[in-house]
Amino acid sequence: MGAVEPLRLVGPLVLALVSATALDQLMEARGLAPPGFRDPWRRVAASLVVAFVLYVGVFSALAQVGLPPAPLPTEISPPRLFSLHALFVAGVLAWFLLGFAGSVPPGANLAQVLARQLGLVAPRPLREVGIGIGFGLLTWPVLLGVLIVVIGVLVAFGGENVIPHQPPELVVWIAALPLWLRIAVALSAGLVEEVFFRGFLQPRVGIGLSTLLFVLAHLSYDQPFMLVGITVLSLFFAGLVWWRQNLWPAIAAHALFDGVQLLFLIPWALRQWPKLSHAPIALSGLLW
Repeated sequence: MGAVEPLRLVGPLVLALVSATALDQLMEARGLAPPGFRDPWRRVAASLVVAFVLYVGVFSALAQVGLPPAPLPTEISPPRLFSLHALFVAGVLAWFLLGFAGSVPPGANLAQVLARQLGLVAPRPLREVGIGIGFGLLTWPVLLGVLIVVIGVLVAFGGENVIPHQPPELVVWIAALPLWLRIAVALSAGLVEEVFFRGFLQPRVGIGLSTLLFVLAHLSYDQPFMLVGITVLSLFFAGLVWWRQNLWPAIAAHALFDGVQLLFLIPWALRQWPKLSHAPIALSGLLW
């Protein structure tokens, strides 16, 4: 037991450093290294920034696996609720400034370069948002179908214990937030998470690794079965970015999904949960 606790602390830190190094090397191999990285100190500093963000926002949840969940606060201030999203934004901005400040091409400015680097440039952004909303409506039937298949496989092989029979405590807590705060959470998740995982990471490390990091970032929900749905969603959003070559459809689809979840599906599911038996428990994989 004595060796386990240090591993819980050191393991996530090592994974964050390895992932940041992989980002640096894959980016270099794909010819996407920023011009500022010709200075070694900038490149090292940028890697440390990424490692810190990944440690706090992705891998730190691994240290809590297998431990009793910490009690949730009865109330939380909005700044604290959005602190992780703020960290993602600050990390991307710090990495960008280290890589591009002082190296902007003639006729451009930092804001334009940043938008291009994150996939936020599109000829008709509103049209791309509309495409995202349209395809976002397909997420529920596709996701529910996948979850039903997974449940069937688990039941067939005796894995019923993996399927949750109670709603996750964190989901219940989120559903109790004020309406305006749930809307803000959905919009923030759609924008910030897509910017970080699909706009920043995906072009540099690929769909596979960026999806894995996205899934690991949701371990804090303490429901392994939910990770199936999160993986499907991540691949869906990644496919939209790959197809449209910009981030706006994925932002719209992600925000739409989270908005419907937080405003309608989760409150309804929590009201119906006492009446539900094993058949509709796929809903638990849809709760976020």
